[in-house]
Amino acid sequence: MHAIRLHTFGPAENLTYERVEDPQAGPGQVRVAVGAAGVHLLDTALREGATGPAPGPIPLPTIPGREVAGTVVSLGEGADARWLGRRVVAHLGFAPGGYAELAVMDVERLHETPPNLDHAQAVAMIGTGRTAMGIVQFADLGPGSVVLVPAAAGGIGTLLVQHARHAGATVIGLAGGAEKVARVRDNGAHLAVDYTDPEWAARLDGHRGAVTVVLDGVGGTVARTAVDLLAPGGRHIVFGWSAEGIRGGAPYLVEGVSEQVLGPVMLRKAGGPDPLRTLEQRALAEAATGRLVPVVQRFPLAAAAAAHRALEARATVGKVVLEP
Repeated sequence: MHAIRLHTFGPAENLTYERVEDPQAGPGQVRVAVGAAGVHLLDTALREGATGPAPGPIPLPTIPGREVAGTVVSLGEGADARWLGRRVVAHLGFAPGGYAELAVMDVERLHETPPNLDHAQAVAMIGTGRTAMGIVQFADLGPGSVVLVPAAAGGIGTLLVQHARHAGATVIGLAGGAEKVARVRDNGAHLAVDYTDPEWAARLDGHRGAVTVVLDGVGGTVARTAVDLLAPGGRHIVFGWSAEGIRGGAPYLVEGVSEQVLGPVMLRKAGGPDPLRTLEQRALAEAATGRLVPVVQRFPLAAAAAAHRALEARATVGKVVLEP
């Protein structure tokens, strides 16, 4: 098969398209013909040797990729025969292997892909979608809510805008550049603002003291401006701080206003014996009903390096995926 391999930590150019041996499904696993593999900002940090939330640097050489959708083509020992031939999607955790034509998955991680989703859309929901479902647990949105979403053209942001609209909230979306702003508007935001415009904050003066919730994955000066717009008792829900860089920095937090919701906090809120799986199921169910429609930007598998560069340059819209 063909796959993307990383032999040395470093820049995107270190991702190479190679022919490698086909992986074999072990006990309790299936082998999948990959239809789409998700690309996450964390992948770019892992590529450079950072650990982030991972237990340690990934052993090299490796095939990156932790979000995979495709069709089951063979079974390992003990795997239920009902999976054979089914369209499935799974998050592999920190076990890599997704940037390839074939991948192996543990049966316990599998979800059947809803019939109305293609592989790329399913990949968007299994990782980015589950995070969005984790975030909105804390928002308590409804009619009367005024929601501000920085990075509203990103994979998570597009889903948050859609969720808020369905909840009856008024939605303000921020994005960088005219094209992204147009997409945010088309996605349902009542107001879309270009935060690369030096005068962007002035466009929101009419909403000062009216915003009830900021769903913030950006941090930095954007977060400072957004928090200044909050109504008394308004909430700043923090799930990332990309403006400070995924490899360092810190979120912008205001005591009594800000709440960090990633990691254990999100999982405790989801509850159940397997909180991550609970959030994955919710995300796929929302997409199956059409309430959430993931936006994807597709790259050929061989162009993984280009996908990484585009993601790092904030030149992408929605969820980035690789397709063999």
